[in-house]
Amino acid sequence: QVQLVESGGGLVQPGGSLRLSCAASGFTFGSTYMSWYRQGPGKEREFVAGISNTGRNINYADSVKGRFTISRDNAKNTVELQMNSLKHEDTAVYYCAAVRLGTNYWGQGTQVTVSS
Repeated sequence: QVQLVESGGGLVQPGGSLRLSCAASGFTFGSTYMSWYRQGPGKEREFVAGISNTGRNINYADSVKGRFTISRDNAKNTVELQMNSLKHEDTAVYYCAAVRLGTNYWGQGTQVTVSS
């Protein structure tokens, strides 16, 4: 009964900011590596950012380094993605993912559209 629910997507102008949130339940969140993926139109799903169970180790795709920040709150079972300096190429459906028993579990996704 793993459940991941993303929120916070929307329409923003280039250079703008958006904050995504993922609420998790159905597993031991505090022991689980969490990540964000995205899939743009006509593209494959790609890794965006990941964070270890304690938040100590963080990974970013080269395309978002310096612009996006991933964080987590184990007391609230949430993981967030702060997105700044957004570009047109950031337009995609963003998915929250939990790695559990060697498998990615996905949320339903939230649409982020960057357009002027």
